[in-house]
Amino acid sequence: MSSLGIFPLMILALLWGAKHALDADHLAAVSTMVTERRSLFRSSVIGALWGLGHTLSLLVGGVLVIILRFKIDQRTSEVLELCVGVMLIFLGINAFRRLAQGGTIHAHVHEHDGYWHTHPHVHHKDHRDEAHRHHGWQPKVRPLLVGMAHGMAGSAALTMLVVGSIASPLAGFLYIAVFGIGSMIGMIIISSLMALPPLLLARRFERANLLVRVMAAGVSCCFGVFLIYQIAFVNHLLL
Repeated sequence: MSSLGIFPLMILALLWGAKHALDADHLAAVSTMVTERRSLFRSSVIGALWGLGHTLSLLVGGVLVIILRFKIDQRTSEVLELCVGVMLIFLGINAFRRLAQGGTIHAHVHEHDGYWHTHPHVHHKDHRDEAHRHHGWQPKVRPLLVGMAHGMAGSAALTMLVVGSIASPLAGFLYIAVFGIGSMIGMIIISSLMALPPLLLARRFERANLLVRVMAAGVSCCFGVFLIYQIAFVNHLLL
């Protein structure tokens, strides 16, 4: 990459970042959160927060490796990946827990400035009716933390690649930042697309909506178990 100009290098970072958002472990984690949302906007915010957390961790990794010359060895990288596997299992179990709480799905119809529109809702047993607000929703910190965990696990490979291929530290940090922007864009798009089936099904088919959420939780748990097995036993991290 050292032979590339700065502009082609940034285009490469943007495209690689968008592709990176499509990694299986990323999709498994985000799907457990997206399928619980009730609008495309909220789902896209989940993707944006994941991308922001991912980028923050990569920038911290860049400081450690590029500025402080800290070496992230293979064992450390695998330990971080193992933590991602544990996190995926936790996210899946939490999604199953929310499903086990029960609840009913209904379409909430209301009017704003003469315009009537509908929002699907999942009401759990302990639900209390509240006034509907479009601008009162506060994004939760969970997708940010999940993105940071994924970023920490992937920081070793990315930062070592940057250090080995780009001579200028400034260009290296710019590459990481643009890579992060690409991952944010990619995850916003994919999280919005993943939210469409649950949203559409919630308005018509309660059982189908629940099936989608069960599948998302199950995939997260299974992929977490696979990741732990692959790293701990196949790669002999614990042996």
